[in-house]
Amino acid sequence: MQRYILSKKNTITLISGILIAVAFTSKWTVENMDIFTWSLIIASLLGAAPIVIQAYQALKVKVISIDVLVTIAVFGAFLIHNYEESAIVTFLFLFGAYLEQRTLNQTRSAIKELIEMAPESALKLMENGEYEEVEVDEVEVGDILLVKTGAKVPVDGTVISGEGYINEASITGESVPVKKIKDSKVYAGTILDNGTLQIVADRVGEDTTFGKIIELVEEAQDSKSEAERFIDRFAKYYTPAVLVIGLLVWLISKDIELSITILVLGCPGALVIGVPVSNVAGIGNGARNGVLLKGSEVINDFSKLDSIVFDKTGTLTLGNPTVAETEYYGDNIEEVLSYLASVERESDHPLAKAVLEEIGETTFFSVENTEVIKGGGIIANVNGHKIAVGNVHLMERENIELNEKVRSDIARFEGKGNSLVLTAVDGELKILMGVRDQIRQGVKKDLQRLRRLGVKNLIMLSGDNQGTVDIVSRELGLTEAYGNMLPEDKSEYIKRLKGKGQIVAFVGDGVNDSPSLALADIGIAMGSGTDVAIETSDVVLINSDFSRLPHALGLVKATARNMKQNIFIAVSVVFILLAGVLFSEWVNMSIGMLVHEASILAVILNGMRLLSYKLKY
Repeated sequence: MQRYILSKKNTITLISGILIAVAFTSKWTVENMDIFTWSLIIASLLGAAPIVIQAYQALKVKVISIDVLVTIAVFGAFLIHNYEESAIVTFLFLFGAYLEQRTLNQTRSAIKELIEMAPESALKLMENGEYEEVEVDEVEVGDILLVKTGAKVPVDGTVISGEGYINEASITGESVPVKKIKDSKVYAGTILDNGTLQIVADRVGEDTTFGKIIELVEEAQDSKSEAERFIDRFAKYYTPAVLVIGLLVWLISKDIELSITILVLGCPGALVIGVPVSNVAGIGNGARNGVLLKGSEVINDFSKLDSIVFDKTGTLTLGNPTVAETEYYGDNIEEVLSYLASVERESDHPLAKAVLEEIGETTFFSVENTEVIKGGGIIANVNGHKIAVGNVHLMERENIELNEKVRSDIARFEGKGNSLVLTAVDGELKILMGVRDQIRQGVKKDLQRLRRLGVKNLIMLSGDNQGTVDIVSRELGLTEAYGNMLPEDKSEYIKRLKGKGQIVAFVGDGVNDSPSLALADIGIAMGSGTDVAIETSDVVLINSDFSRLPHALGLVKATARNMKQNIFIAVSVVFILLAGVLFSEWVNMSIGMLVHEASILAVILNGMRLLSYKLKY
């Protein structure tokens, strides 16, 4: 029965609220006091049921929780026939718990989704020289495997023959496919975009990098225990104190009504609703401004933040390589762009897509005598012209003149972290393009806002090469930046920061970020990221709008202050009322009730101020 009642707590809250509305409507419209009284009695009994059960369960484990005080207060109100107070208090208590619980529904479905993303089969070289499809659990270290275009790499291994481009976003988070040749390392769970690879298994099963990601998420989620609520800690001392005072008053004065009045006035109506209303108002403001906050525990830790650690791709950068800069040399550029597009359309290189997107609609020509220069680019004949598309090495190989102006442009492009695409027609350089994953617009200003809000360290961790990472770091003015980092490296770094006593947030968007998101004190996911990252996180920036991050931090700081203000108001009023009852004659039951209800209104109005919060700078 207890379990059934607790499972219907939200339904009970709704019914109690309806009954209270019916009670006051009947009183104010038709002045029917019978309906008023019985509606409040039923609402009180219904609302008290789950609270009494929770109080009983707390007492069983020798904990005097706030549920105990609310239970005693409700019974006290019943004894002096103050059904209005008992009904309102139970409803506010249950409704506040409901609002807070709604934001704390972090599930463990992230683990399930990670497991579903893991490779299930592999093409294994058998003794007869043929490849057969086997379950990935049957693969052992040293086995030879074949990976075809579009397939997932089944294990961590080393390429022994073939070449191709692998999308390693599930491991490194980087969007640009990585070329793999003989002796290159490959990771389980990554996808071969094109080509065919023969690999030897180095690590299998749970020992693979992907397996470690799953393990890290599990460990990190287990390590993130919820802090005990401040109100419960306060109630540990507050509840016995009120009970002792009430008992002493009864023993000394023999006035049962006075004793019950003390218990009723000691009821934490404003205290119960003060924190939830701040939370709900803050969370509501966040939702309207593109920020999803997952509960009061998040708000508390987030507001005390020392360091923010960022993944690079998809977080500080857009996550899609594009042509960032272009220089044209000579005439007939439109025609040259058509030749370039025609050649790139034939290419499977990851930079080709960015170039084609930059050129857009154009005329395509047939491409003949295509020659792929390994590590250089492509040479082909287009419309009677010899076209060379590739890097500086290819241009030098083809004796293309690179004058001082061109050399200066190349140095400038490379200095900004661009990958270069040069195009020459009939031995003459015509186009220089710089392709890179561009920094999100306005990120530098947003990072400055975070500093002004008190964040001491802004750190970037990335699977990209250190050179590119350093360029982005310098441009954004970050405290520290580290490249060539796998998920376990990022997690270890987070652990070290937390070991120094820092409160750490991690901002990321991919499956590979899940362990760090879960391990950090505050995990912040970009809304366009994977479901795994979003569910593992504590904060979600809806629509991946990075500019919402400073708003989120400012909001949680304001919400944390608001909660403290409400707690102070609630506790102060209770102590003033209790002192007034015991040491003066000006506080009677009616005045006490008036002040008590006014305090509830005060904390609600104070909390509602958060709905209009805006970051001032």
